[in-house]
Amino acid sequence: MAIKAAVDEMDPLLAKHKRTITKSTSQLALVGSRVCSIESLDFEYSSFSSSHSFYPVCMFSYRSMNRVMKFWPRIAENELLNQDLRARNDRVEFFGYLILRWALCFIIGVFSGCVGFFFNLAIENIAGVKFVVTSNMMLANRYLWAFGVFAASNLVLTMFAAIITAFIAPEAAGSGIPEVKAYLNGIDAPEIFSFRTLVIKIAGCITAVSSSLHVGKAGPMLHTTACIASLLGQGGSCKYRPTCRWLRCVKNDRDRRDLVTCGAGAGIAAAFRAPIGGVLFVLESLSSWWRSTLLWRAFFTTAVVVVVLRTLIDFCKSGKCGLFGKGGLIMFEVTAESVSYHLVDLPPVIFLGVIGGILGSLYNFLLDKVLRFYTHINEKGRVYKLLLAACVSIFTSCCLFGLPWLASCRPCPGGISEACPTIGRSGNFKKFQCSIDHYNDLASLFFNTIDDTIRNLYSAGTDRAFSKYSILLFFVTSYFLGIVSYGLVAPSGLFMPVILTGATYGRLIGMLMGSHSTLDHGLFAVLGSASFLSGSMRMTVSVSVILLELTNNLLLLPLVMVVALISKTVADCFNTNIYDMLVKLKGFPLLQRHVDSYMGQVTVGDVVTGPLQMFNGVEKVGNIVHILKTTGHNGFPVIHKPPFSESPVLYGLILRMHLLVLLKKRCFLSSPLPSQINTSEQFSADDFVKRSSGRRDSIDDILLTSEEMEMFIDLHPFTNTSPYTVVETMSLAKAHLLFHQVSLRHLLVIPMLNSRMPVVGILTRHDFMPEHVLQLHPFLVGGRSKLLQFRKSTEFLRDIC
Repeated sequence: MAIKAAVDEMDPLLAKHKRTITKSTSQLALVGSRVCSIESLDFEYSSFSSSHSFYPVCMFSYRSMNRVMKFWPRIAENELLNQDLRARNDRVEFFGYLILRWALCFIIGVFSGCVGFFFNLAIENIAGVKFVVTSNMMLANRYLWAFGVFAASNLVLTMFAAIITAFIAPEAAGSGIPEVKAYLNGIDAPEIFSFRTLVIKIAGCITAVSSSLHVGKAGPMLHTTACIASLLGQGGSCKYRPTCRWLRCVKNDRDRRDLVTCGAGAGIAAAFRAPIGGVLFVLESLSSWWRSTLLWRAFFTTAVVVVVLRTLIDFCKSGKCGLFGKGGLIMFEVTAESVSYHLVDLPPVIFLGVIGGILGSLYNFLLDKVLRFYTHINEKGRVYKLLLAACVSIFTSCCLFGLPWLASCRPCPGGISEACPTIGRSGNFKKFQCSIDHYNDLASLFFNTIDDTIRNLYSAGTDRAFSKYSILLFFVTSYFLGIVSYGLVAPSGLFMPVILTGATYGRLIGMLMGSHSTLDHGLFAVLGSASFLSGSMRMTVSVSVILLELTNNLLLLPLVMVVALISKTVADCFNTNIYDMLVKLKGFPLLQRHVDSYMGQVTVGDVVTGPLQMFNGVEKVGNIVHILKTTGHNGFPVIHKPPFSESPVLYGLILRMHLLVLLKKRCFLSSPLPSQINTSEQFSADDFVKRSSGRRDSIDDILLTSEEMEMFIDLHPFTNTSPYTVVETMSLAKAHLLFHQVSLRHLLVIPMLNSRMPVVGILTRHDFMPEHVLQLHPFLVGGRSKLLQFRKSTEFLRDIC
């Protein structure tokens, strides 16, 4: 069930047509497997955010730095920040901030590489022991005991992952990529990057993947490294206050977003040992804002990741890591050293791209339906969540152990370097129930880890290793197992199952082509993975690079590019990409880069709703407390009224978090007159530093006496005196461009005529959501449906333009 959500923001005033529609202050989204409140992040360079953030990295010279320092105080937006900036040692803090940013990227890279290695080490050993024990029982012809041990171990691992996720950190459920994508778009939710989520994500992902569920580790690894980056950026896991004074310059939403971006790229680099692919994946699929300096730091971070991974993997070659390194690794160096293709191979590749687009869009459609069904089950409570996970685990074990019995034993091929049959956990030639010198090709696919199976499918020179019947049966099974396994209350990713399914039908098409193509079946499997990734996730550039880094073969690039472009183009005609679908399903109000044409038919005055809450420059404490308790707004206009001005004038905007600080500090006045007190003696900029992601102060935690409620607060020194404003006659499309490009949280709407109040309303991301606009103006629905049909057929052309 899709959850309608918007970000916890300021309620705008009534619309131009005089109809008052009040926004719900309960802004909710499905974070992991738990419904919780969300709010916007403030990526704008504004008051009490670290002003270091606007420095270009290239400013190394003293002359350039001095020019920046002369400009720095001018961006200050209130009196307190002005005083704080003048008191700083600008030159020292500038270089300290510069060094700190790169040092944090280095630490993120080191930690991400270690975590990625630990993921693979743990999964390979846990799954390896399970397969070795089961295989030994089958060698002794104890097939029922073997199935019992296999199914029981899978069930225990699955339930462990589900229980710790459901009871300790529901935010760790799923891949975490939709949550990271929403965060980079400007949406914050409690606990998505907490230390508790980090620990459960690691433990839950290892056990879930080891349980033979058709889930991957790439998405959870990305979420894990994003958690590491966020925790480092806030100086640790302290709940409320900045833990280190020297980390103050990363105590704002913009710097945290940059660190999380670098962490997300490091996660993909750690999952596939693909540094360039990791950077491009974040750029193409996750990030909403990008700049060249961030590209440098993200690339540096991923480079550190692969160096750490290479060092640790070399250490394991000495045999000190148990079963790790003896089967499917992070990298699949499996294709032929020399790849040759001709013009006659182009039609099969094009056909593969078309099929990938159709299957990918169908995969997204079916996954959406299954997740909606799972939502109805999960709403009934934790017991139903655990029962669902148990049922899927048992069903998966039955498929993986039972279906290989449908395949006939095949004689081992001659002239091969690999042992046949394979006894143990990995290899192309699984013995399973077969006699000596025979193997079960279907067991080589089912009775393996996902990494090992992909390695088998990608292997060159194995055109006769699998039968068409076995490949077809495995494709159908893996296609639907990947759909039903995602959405359980456990950390699980989609990347690896999609790669596996694509590799399966890619090899199947290669087998069907026969003599009509000169390409190796392993190469067809690689192209199948590219087509299915592009058809489901709608990635082209990052998919091409990741697969090249996976297979370590640059000669594949032209074919991978062709099949990825065709698959994405075909799939765009049917539905959206899988991550945008998940973001919408979870209820995150994602602010898109493009502007819908119907937005040009309405003005900002047509979409703001009310009632609007405002404060005077000197406001009574009781009024502030009442408004904070009765509304969920996060931004409030500050107005000058007579006798302080001849007519009502907009003075600026103040945030809820700043009002809470003032109430906590009890900076009260006995009379409603502006204070002459030096605010820098009572406050510092550190008092207004943004708390860690998802941690919010509450007005209910502040207890005031009746005498204090009758006192006043001077809001002038703490008000942002230069908020972004637009006139009420501006089109919504134009306001959307401004809101997105400047990364705003609040956009004030001012009247066309001075005879009215100085503020008409406030635009937040909620006001740009299609559901909100079309609810206010139903006559736009028809135009939007036609627009969506047109966009599906032209989205590819728009992207490349």
